[in-house]
Amino acid sequence: MHPLRAAASAIVPELCAACGRPCRPEAVVCTRCARRLARAEPLHGKGPPGLDRAWSSAPYEDVARQLVAALKFRRLLPVASLMAERIHRLAPGHLLGGAVVPVPAAPPRRRRRGFDPAGELAACLAARIGAPLEPCLRRRGRRRQVGRRRAERIGHPPPISAVERAPRSVLLVDDVLTTGATLTACARALRAAGAARVVALTFARRL
Repeated sequence: MHPLRAAASAIVPELCAACGRPCRPEAVVCTRCARRLARAEPLHGKGPPGLDRAWSSAPYEDVARQLVAALKFRRLLPVASLMAERIHRLAPGHLLGGAVVPVPAAPPRRRRRGFDPAGELAACLAARIGAPLEPCLRRRGRRRQVGRRRAERIGHPPPISAVERAPRSVLLVDDVLTTGATLTACARALRAAGAARVVALTFARRL
């Protein structure tokens, strides 16, 4: 069990990260939410420009959306492990080759949260598949993508660059794929730094 969750469970009962109902000890979600998440179908395809493929474990709705919020805004770090387990279990094996590169958060947001959701997910996934974790991307600027209109996101992607040589084959990991503008910016930076193959893996995808 993650130390933060262990400390919390000594004070309050285990609660589902999605719906808030009591659940069995050490579980991240209750049985009901686990069943609803299990019914969600993965999404895959060519993806945004710059990517070879894009694969997401579920649509960004219902339990999947609640779990993303639990990780990002409620800092429930064990959710990242559940997300990674689902990606590892459902993603086609031929997509899982390469080094794991997290989509970087803007520095002010990372400092405010105290962690990077995509970084947590990427670390959990790298450990599960036995791949190297290569956080070789950096993001500049303060403007958030969340809340901006689709055209604005696509027309003004975040400034992202590689701070070192990129792996030849990359698994680019993020929690949610929305317009794809951020993933495209990451892919461009990775290819400029030497990547030949860039596959995006996200827990959820906005339809």
